[in-house]
Amino acid sequence: MRSRGTSSGATTRRRSVIAVIVALLACTFVWAPPASAHGTIVGPATRAYQCWKTWGSQHTNPAMQQQDPMCWQAFQANADTMWNWMSALRDGLRGNFQGATPDGQLCSNALSRNNSLNVPGRWKTTSVGSSFSMQLHDQASHGADYFRVYISKNGYDPTTQRLGWGNLDFITQTGRFAPAKDITFNVQTSGAYRGHHVVFTIWQASHLDQAYMWCSDVNFG
Repeated sequence: MRSRGTSSGATTRRRSVIAVIVALLACTFVWAPPASAHGTIVGPATRAYQCWKTWGSQHTNPAMQQQDPMCWQAFQANADTMWNWMSALRDGLRGNFQGATPDGQLCSNALSRNNSLNVPGRWKTTSVGSSFSMQLHDQASHGADYFRVYISKNGYDPTTQRLGWGNLDFITQTGRFAPAKDITFNVQTSGAYRGHHVVFTIWQASHLDQAYMWCSDVNFG
């Protein structure tokens, strides 16, 4: 009887150990970061990328609150927005970008976890001219069916207003791009823009029906 009891206890312990291992493996898969999966516009830098590039290695630095208050509020709201700067995507929109993305949620691609990117304020800007280049860095080399580029209208104030579709001028739609880690294309404007504007970009990836949307803050000289 003692032998059977010992055997039963050992079996129970083995089952408990196996259950713990399975649970740990499940957590590993659930929490595996998507860091190698996607991309963003790095020039002119999108809001999340600019914050990550500038403050990622010193995101607890109290100086950020004074030097870059928009990034500060974004880190306070959800630091994961910056760590996953490459993952602002939605599946299956079938080109219905405007219908699926409410006004005021364009900069976050209507992702609640990235809502801090919609907050108006003095985001850091990149200086550009009437003609400028845009660069996508795509970690997984998805390629693009196309990019659509918009610029906020004259009279729109990105420091006080959330971005809506009615605040945008459509500038261009590109053709297809083959898979590559870095894609660069040129944008030509009318030259009528001055000061702080938002460049709003849609990337329709080629591998799946995945749409990425971002805001880049620029200063037209």
